This record gives sequence, structure tokens and C-alpha cells, in this order.
Amino acid sequence: MNKIEAIKTERDGLAVRDMIAQYAKSGWESIPESDIQRLKWYGLFLRNPTPGFFMIRVRIPGGKSSSYQLRALAEIAGTYGNGVLDLTTRQQIQLRHIRIEDVPAVFAKMDEVGLTSLQTGMDNVRGVMTCPVAGLSPEELSDATPIVRAINEEILGNPAYSNLPRKFNVAVTGCPDNCVHMETQDLALVPAYRDGANGKSFGYNLLAGGKLGSGGYRIATPLDIFVTEGEALAMCRAVIHIFRDHGSRDNRTQVRLAFLLEEWGEDRFREEIETRVGKTLSPAGIDARKAVEKSHVGIYRQRQPGMNYVGLKVLVGRIKHDDLAKIAALAEKYGTGEVRISPAQALIIPNVSDRKIGDLDQEPLVKQFAYNPSPVYKGLVSCVGSDYCNLAVIETKSRAVETAKALEARLGSTLKPITMHWSGCPAACGNHLVADIGFLGKKVKIDGKVVDAVDVYVGGRSGPDSKLAVKIMEDVPCDRLPMVLEGLVPYHSREKMHRVRGGAVKKAVLSKEVPSATA
Repeated sequence: MNKIEAIKTERDGLAVRDMIAQYAKSGWESIPESDIQRLKWYGLFLRNPTPGFFMIRVRIPGGKSSSYQLRALAEIAGTYGNGVLDLTTRQQIQLRHIRIEDVPAVFAKMDEVGLTSLQTGMDNVRGVMTCPVAGLSPEELSDATPIVRAINEEILGNPAYSNLPRKFNVAVTGCPDNCVHMETQDLALVPAYRDGANGKSFGYNLLAGGKLGSGGYRIATPLDIFVTEGEALAMCRAVIHIFRDHGSRDNRTQVRLAFLLEEWGEDRFREEIETRVGKTLSPAGIDARKAVEKSHVGIYRQRQPGMNYVGLKVLVGRIKHDDLAKIAALAEKYGTGEVRISPAQALIIPNVSDRKIGDLDQEPLVKQFAYNPSPVYKGLVSCVGSDYCNLAVIETKSRAVETAKALEARLGSTLKPITMHWSGCPAACGNHLVADIGFLGKKVKIDGKVVDAVDVYVGGRSGPDSKLAVKIMEDVPCDRLPMVLEGLVPYHSREKMHRVRGGAVKKAVLSKEVPSATA
């Protein structure tokens, strides 16, 4: 039995809530290692780079929040933390530098505004994702918000879901724009439809076994199952219970749902789902997703007449507490107080009327957090990096910004839209394997000196024609990265990088030649 399984056998992770008040009095050094792990069930993470201080990961289902919630988080970050917050690629918010002595007060303030950090770490169903403009986009087939809410209510505080073999990621969306990387999820419900005698019926096709991190990127497998909105919760419940009851609990790097699916095969897995739900499953419908990816950064028309949503880019997801409070104020002044969090590390203000959109455009904060950033900045995403995460090998956020600025200076107006994602370690929290260009941080020795470096990947793709990113370079020092990208970015459109083999791309980078379409 591995260490974490032993800890869970001794006491359920949810039970640590009873100890938090005691540890707040006795201090972080009094917390035994077993409860350091259990605190992650409550979204509390003691980080090696900041001894004595915790990160709190706040659960934001589907990325839907309100101005008063963001204002509360900004106040917490400014009062009890270091004033820094991070938007994650799972539509959640992380608070930094929180002392265990202040956790009861922090939790109380979060409770007041309907927020929780419960089950955002360890072997739980993590934050459930959906399109950040669900219910707003004129192009969506369905608004998955009720399903996200139902899943969240099902699992929170429920011991039936607090002892999974490993973490479990779920996403449900009716958006066709691939704004959520569905193929990376343990369980994904993607928009689909079926033609019948009474016309089209809209629902979701099921994908399962997607993953990043240990063992690399595995594209989720289509299970040939179509579900309606009313069937979605029961289907999710069945898949999670199968994983709970049959997933391996040995080597923690080999226990995600992907490994159970590979062991059983699709037919047996589908049969087990049918047994759990007690009926024959409908075969998959027609996948309604588009081939392209859209981040929803910008100004777009809503389905509601006369209304618009404005997606503001938060560069690499890091924002100061006072700026977050100001964005909350903008949402109240120009919208209805609602704010959405995008997996692309953006904040979206919905319900801005036509008569107010011009005034919003003149706000100084909208210049700082632009709705029309440059092609490189718009697609720039980064994990937390080594300044706060003990798993990261390099500091990714500052490196990402420095590289983007240098690339802007070198190429300027010739740049085309492109996604560039940074991950500081193989856990791949920056989703570097699904980007046009992805970077995996590492340390290398150059001329006897250890420096920050990256492996470079190209051609990752989300959507109905998902592609594995291809590693084309290893051990590229970060200081030399702008020069390398200067030879890559202008000569390869997104479409070409998805078509060519890694060797052809690498050759073109070094020679600055454009490979043929058949390379």
C-alpha cells in the first residue's frame, strides 16, 4: 500500500476539518505529515518554496463567479496573503501565502459569499469545468451549467467521492469552440446531436480516460455513448463509481482512469456503465464541435439581444488583489456583477449592453487587461512555476512573459494568432501538450553552469481531431528561446504545425525554410 492509501485507510481526508482550528492555534510545525496531506482535501497546500505558508485553491464551478465573491477573495489576498492571486487552467482561483493561523478566518469569509476550497486537491473530483460563456454564446448547442452545478452538489462533502484512487477531472460543455480542453479530462461530455423523426435532439457524447501529467498526454477515448441533459448526472455518477471501485491503488503514477480503461477495454467499460445505470446506452451522436479553438478573449455578441460579453486577458493568470477588486467593480458598473473565469486565464464580464460598451472600452483597467491583446499574449498560458510550486523546475510565469516580450520585439506585426503554453514540470498544469507551441521546464548544464531550459513541443490540438504535441527540441536554454522561436513562429501557421512531422518543423526552425505541406 502506498503512503497516500495508508493515510486514507487511517482516516478519511474530509475528517481533517475538525483539526484545522487546533492547528491554527498550535502552528504549522505542529501538523503531522499525514494531516499535511489530508489538508489538501480542503484545498490547503503547504508549499516547500514558501515554508510555513499555504496556498488555498478555491473551487469555482464552471468558472462562474460574482463581483462580491471576487471582492471577497481580493480582500482575503490583501489581508491574509501576499496580495497575489492566480487563475488556473481549470477555472479556479489560488490564494497565496496564507498562514494556518488565519485559515479559520479565511474560510469564514469564503463561507459568507458562498465559496469553498473543499475537495480541490488529492484524490477527489476536482473543479468541474464548462465553457466560460455558457448560456451567453449564440453558437452553443446547450448550456451545461445545470449539469455542472448538479455534479458539484453531488460530490461536495460526500464521503462516497472522497476516496478515489487518484484525482478525477470532469468537464461538460455545449460549446462548439473547444474553449475547454475536453480530450484531457478523465470524463468529458462534449456537444452532440442525433437526427430523429422529430428533428434533432441535442445532448452530449462521452469521452473518458484523458490525462496529462505522469505517463504523458493521453487523448480521451470516445465511449460511443450519447446522453441527454437529464441523463448526464447519472452517467457521471456511474463512471466515477467505477473508477472508485475498480481503479488500481498501487503506483500513483499509474492509477488514473486512463489505465483502468486500457486494462478493461472500451467494451467492458461500456458494459459496466450499463450495469450501473440499469439500461441500454444510446450510441454516440454526431460530434458538434468545430475544428478550431476559441478562447472567448475579446468583445462578442451574446444570444441575449443588445448584450455583449468582454473577455479580458490576465497575462499568465497572475493578478494583484486590488486589480481583481477593480475588475469586480467594472462588472457591477457595466454588467450585472457576474464574472466568468476562462481556462485561457482570462476574466469575462458578461451582460454589457450596447450603450455601455464604448464607455467600458475607455476604462484604464481595460487597457491593462486587454480584450484585444497581441497574438502572442492572447494565447499565452502558464502554470504557477517554481516560486510557489515545489514540483516546478523553473519559474514559468516570468519566463513566459519575458519570452513573449522578446518575441514581440523581434517579430512585431508579422505575428499570427498562436497558443504558447508553459508547464514547469511533467504534471503539465500549463497544458503545454495541447498548445500550438508548448514548453516543459527543466534544468540543464551549459558550459558547466546549471540554467533554466525547456523542451519544445509543437502541434497540440483540441477538438474532434485532437492531436498529440510532438517534441521537436530538448534542453533549449530559456535565454536563447526567443531566437529559436524567431525561426519557428513566422514560418509555420497553426495549420502547418498540426500537419508536419516534428523532424520537418525542427529542420525548418534551424534553416528558416518552410517545409512543404506534405513534409
